[in-house]
Amino acid sequence: MDDLELNALWKEYDRKLEESRVLNLQAWAVQRQTFEWLQTQKVRSRLRPMGVFKGWAVFLGVIWVLFLGLLAGGDHGKHPWFTGSIGIIFLFNVFAIVAYIRQMALIRQIDYTDNIVETQEKLAALQASTLRTTRIMFLQTPFFSTWFWNERFIAGSGLAFWAIAVPIVLLLALGALWFYRNITLANANKKWFRRLFNGIEWSPILRAMEYLKEIEDFRGR
Repeated sequence: MDDLELNALWKEYDRKLEESRVLNLQAWAVQRQTFEWLQTQKVRSRLRPMGVFKGWAVFLGVIWVLFLGLLAGGDHGKHPWFTGSIGIIFLFNVFAIVAYIRQMALIRQIDYTDNIVETQEKLAALQASTLRTTRIMFLQTPFFSTWFWNERFIAGSGLAFWAIAVPIVLLLALGALWFYRNITLANANKKWFRRLFNGIEWSPILRAMEYLKEIEDFRGR
């Protein structure tokens, strides 16, 4: 075999190696795109019911705050404890409605983005908003035990008011403050946190984050 034939064989071998490399790269690209598309679809399928739930929550929340507004407004300030308690609960629920509408907007943005980094940022924002809203909503708890107070009730209850009614409000207030301070991602692995956040407002976010993490791991292989 002369040099020309040997060179020709080497060139043919190199050409086949290059073709094989290109085919492998193309197959990898197709596999990666398919995997990422499937994971994105999983993210969307997880978040879609969450968005529907929040939509219903906003609808029911509007009815609830209208009812509270009618109660507080209809009293015309005749019963300060009633009007004040209902008014404060009204404001907390208006805040929740606005927060839910913003969260729904985030979900819609996530649903139509193909950028993994942007999706992760929006999921993190949705997670933070969910925690913040829950923390703040706990602060309304004590006012559910004061709306029926009035001068007649306080005077007629005597010692029972100070021994029972007031401690109950204080305990509810302390419990609300405890939840406000402790509902953070730092406590996400604790049992009480997992029980509290184990529904349609939290689990879909975690699952969606896991799907995106799988995409990152797949890319890193």
